[in-house]
Amino acid sequence: MAEATHILHQLWQFLVEWYWIPLTLIYLVLILTILIENRKPEKTIAWILVIFFLPIIGLLFYFFFGQKFNKEKTLSRIDTKQQRQIIERWHSISSFNSSNQQLITEQTGNFSKVFQYLYHSLSSPSYLDNQLEVLINGEEKFPRFLEVLRQAKHHIHLEYYIFELDQIGQEVIEILKNKAANGVIVRIIVDGFGSPKLIKKAKKIFEDSLIQCQTFLPVHFSSLANSNYRNHRKIMIVDAEIAFVGGINISDRYINTPPYSDKNKLYWRDTSLCIRGESVDMLELQFWLSWSMTQGQMYSMDEAEYHFPEQKITYRSIESVIGFSYTSPGSDVPSAMESMILAISLAKEKICITTPYFIPSDEFKSALLIAVSSGVEVNLILPEKGDSFIVQQASLSFLKSLMKRGVNVHLYQKGFIHAKTITVDNEIAFVGTVNLDNRSFFINFEITAVFYDKKAIKKLYQQFKLDLLDTRKITYQQWKSIPMIHRGIASLCRLLAPLL
Repeated sequence: MAEATHILHQLWQFLVEWYWIPLTLIYLVLILTILIENRKPEKTIAWILVIFFLPIIGLLFYFFFGQKFNKEKTLSRIDTKQQRQIIERWHSISSFNSSNQQLITEQTGNFSKVFQYLYHSLSSPSYLDNQLEVLINGEEKFPRFLEVLRQAKHHIHLEYYIFELDQIGQEVIEILKNKAANGVIVRIIVDGFGSPKLIKKAKKIFEDSLIQCQTFLPVHFSSLANSNYRNHRKIMIVDAEIAFVGGINISDRYINTPPYSDKNKLYWRDTSLCIRGESVDMLELQFWLSWSMTQGQMYSMDEAEYHFPEQKITYRSIESVIGFSYTSPGSDVPSAMESMILAISLAKEKICITTPYFIPSDEFKSALLIAVSSGVEVNLILPEKGDSFIVQQASLSFLKSLMKRGVNVHLYQKGFIHAKTITVDNEIAFVGTVNLDNRSFFINFEITAVFYDKKAIKKLYQQFKLDLLDTRKITYQQWKSIPMIHRGIASLCRLLAPLL
């Protein structure tokens, strides 16, 4: 016993004196691993800086969130499989789309290239028979949302990042239970990271109902890296006829009127779309693909009475065109980012952007710089106070070169602006879940509606002008007058931008 104690003591003494040897070996192996993974150079450098300057914390952070786990390879295989499934259905969709491409071009001019991009990248066809309604904040969304739920006859599909068990969440659940009891098929997908309370209590909440509730990429300690891949989408579909997409989760915080706002004093600005018509078919397909990534019992598209157009339909005139762009971590085509960049490059007069997080890719930033330098008015609304200090500071650091070139930057002061919207020349618009950052462009599962609709875009633009009344404009000269220590902190946070 004494000998064993002596050996342990000697070992401890050796580790105390020579700890730097195994630690150096660990660091060298880790850095070599990061280099071999062939990430983007800026992301590689960011991880090396984190590990170097935060020795223990950095190692743990990288282990749980930074490694290219087999999960990423699995997601890539899943994406490849899903692309095959989309292609299988593309024939019936393509005949419908190509027969109306000339009309889309005549109606939308150069912006028809965006819809052509969505089509040729196999993201989405261009649907013409639609009705769009722009809904501002939860005050406008949820009355329509609950009304549509109550009218459901065949099925309800919900796919949400956050589904809270607060007042609006309980109202939704009661309607879903009632509908399921009356024969309506109810399927729910919630994100494993965004809706922990519902996931924890789902079995008890839905045990006496026929509601099917599934977790997207469940997060456990053994699979903590799954939290890096989030299903950030917010979709509700009823009877393959009407759907909601946008930035508004199922949570009281998005409703700024009593009684929902009683516990949340922060004003929450967000935007959603209510869509009726043929484009809902594509949302049904995307939900079906998401459902296939859960443990839920698979269902036939035909059994659910989904309708994919099989015959050519000819229109004399159109009021709206709508398609969808997506992001998923296994995809080689970041159609959300690329479709936005394409639209920005086609701008001639004005670009209006609202986003809560602005950590743009180099490609996106370059598109804005080129646009403003070619005489296009570029307006950007960001929250003055974000919900993440590091993200907020990193966002501010990206504004310097944009303001210097002439981009108008406005900081929203009324509360927190969570809307993710873009309008270009009041001819084409984007409304969805996509933030202007690397996470939304490349890591999360995201969706955004891309549309031409004069009435809907007019409301978006009017709301943008109203939001401007609650902002303060920050200029390049003002940025330079900010104390150097604050600018230094922003620049330091920017080093972490590739990881955010």
